[in-house]
Amino acid sequence: MSTTGATPDPLAALGSLPGVPESVESVRKAVDRVYGHRIMRRRSNEITSEAALRGARGSAALAGADWALEEVRRRTDFSGDDEARAVGAALRLTAEAGQLLSVWRQSPLRVLARLHLLAAAGSDPRVGRPRQDGEPVDEPLVELPLPDAAEVSGRLEGLSRLIIAGGSAPALVTAAVVHGELLALRPFGSHNGLVARAAERLVLVGSGLDPKAVCPAEVGHAELGAAAYAAALEGYASGTSEGVAAWIAHCAKAVGLGARESTAVCEALQRGAA
Repeated sequence: MSTTGATPDPLAALGSLPGVPESVESVRKAVDRVYGHRIMRRRSNEITSEAALRGARGSAALAGADWALEEVRRRTDFSGDDEARAVGAALRLTAEAGQLLSVWRQSPLRVLARLHLLAAAGSDPRVGRPRQDGEPVDEPLVELPLPDAAEVSGRLEGLSRLIIAGGSAPALVTAAVVHGELLALRPFGSHNGLVARAAERLVLVGSGLDPKAVCPAEVGHAELGAAAYAAALEGYASGTSEGVAAWIAHCAKAVGLGARESTAVCEALQRGAA
C-alpha cells in the first residue's frame, strides 16, 4: 500500500474501514484495563521492564529464535549463533526504542537507520542505510515481491512525512501502517522484521496510547503465529481495503494480547504482595 495519497491525512480514511473502528475500540479497552490495574500505580516500572523483555522475546521468535522466556532472562552472551544474535538484537532494540522518541517525531528515517544499526551490530557499510538495487535481502519470513530501490525511497519519504505531520488517524492505525510498510518494503538488507516491530512500538508509545510501554504488541504477534503474521501482511501489501483492514485487525489482536500478558504480570505481582 502506498502512503503517499492525495489527501492531507491519508491514514485517517483507514480508520473507517470495515471492522477497524471496532479494532481501535477493543485495543483502547485492553490498554485501559492494564493502566487501571492497582499494581500499575505502585510498580509500573517493573511492568514496563517485564513487558520489554517479553516483547523482545516475541519479536525474536518471529525472527526465527523462539526461545523460552527464562532462557532470554538468564542469558548474558548473545553472540554465539544466529538465534542468539537475533535475541540480542531484539533486546537492544527494545532497550533503546524509548530513548529515540523525540527524534522519531522529527526525523523518522534517522531513527530507522539507528534501529537497523542496533539490530545488525556490524561494520558492513550497508548497515543503517536503505538497500540499493541488486543488494540481497535476508528476511525469510516475508515472501512478498521485493520493491526496487526507487520505490523504497519514495515510500519511506511518504511514510516519514506522515509521521512528522501527525494527523487524526488512531494510533493503532498509524502503528499498523508503519509496521506493514516497513515489512512490505524491507528497506534494509537484514533485520527488517525486528526494525518494523520496534517502529510499531515507537508509534504506540509516542502516540500516548501506551506511554509506559506495557502492552507489547510483539508478544501478541508471536502468539498469533508466523503463518498468520505473514498472511495478514500479504493482505496489507495487496493494497485492497479488505487486506489493509485485516492487517490492522491483526495488529489490534497483537496489542490486545500484549495487554493481556501485562495484566497477567500485574495479577502475579498482586498475588505476591498479598
